[in-house]
Amino acid sequence: MTEHAHSHGHGHSQAGGHSHGVSPDADRRWLRAALLLLTAYMAVEVVIGVLARSLALISDAAHMLTDAVSIVLALIAMRLAARPARGGYTYGLKRAEILSAQANGITLLLLSAWLGYEAVKRLISPPEVTGGLVLVTALSGIVVNLICTWFLSRANRSSLNIEGAYQHILTDLFGFVATAVSGLIVLTTGFERADAIASLVVVALMLKAGTGLVRESGRIFMEAAPAGVDPDALGDHLVAEDQVIEVHDLHIWQITSGQPALSAHILVAPGGDCHKVRRRLQELLSTEYGITHATLQVDHVGEESAAPDVLTLGPRTDTEPPAADHCENAHGPVHRPGPHRH
Repeated sequence: MTEHAHSHGHGHSQAGGHSHGVSPDADRRWLRAALLLLTAYMAVEVVIGVLARSLALISDAAHMLTDAVSIVLALIAMRLAARPARGGYTYGLKRAEILSAQANGITLLLLSAWLGYEAVKRLISPPEVTGGLVLVTALSGIVVNLICTWFLSRANRSSLNIEGAYQHILTDLFGFVATAVSGLIVLTTGFERADAIASLVVVALMLKAGTGLVRESGRIFMEAAPAGVDPDALGDHLVAEDQVIEVHDLHIWQITSGQPALSAHILVAPGGDCHKVRRRLQELLSTEYGITHATLQVDHVGEESAAPDVLTLGPRTDTEPPAADHCENAHGPVHRPGPHRH
């Protein structure tokens, strides 16, 4: 029991090699380039939108403003997230990037509500729109947004923070396409309601992108398991390993985008090699689930239980009474081998 006493004395063991992403310097460079281009074009578009009396152009410019803000937020969040962990912030400020992503999602939703209201008003009572000016400006806007979209596609989009800024600009690109079509329709047919219809298309795209960002950032803040990871299936996978009798207090969450973490209490059969079991489980989590930040507390069955409990823990049949739990208040399902896993 000497080896296990050492393991239990430390309580938790971390998987080694926590490489959490690459240097964000390249990402910052691409974001800054997109920010400069957007800001310059946005100023021009506001002036032309007012002169042409086009809500579609003004809505695109307003969306460009949120694009610029989203990039500024992303840059600030990246700088905060890069700071080392210290004091009470044991994970550092990595969640600043998720705050930024959520702020981007919320601004998209708020902007879509305002533009939707204005577009409906213009559908009912359309003003006179200068179609030619709208068409030329929108076509140049498509070029600008294509360049900015390319800039951000070069950055690390696995980060929800950068994905938030990317979604802003991509939505803006589609909005310019809709605005160009509306300008062409106004120019060729005189159907001025096309401008408001184009605005509603932009609104729909904003709602879709904003809802996705708020939902994904909300999952991280609520400590939900990463998308694509089923905690129950993972727990069953762990308990199916040799010498593992029970898995409970299993928690899977994300520190920030692309940084999943896991903690669990593992019970090993009496006489089993708990160090070997821990290493095998951490290897399984790393290779099959991409979870390299795993904290496993490994104990032998019965170490903290009365003698009769040792006999009841482990696989059981339908006729056997329920096993005594190692922890009286286990957080979440208890995984055991056999037909009754939870």
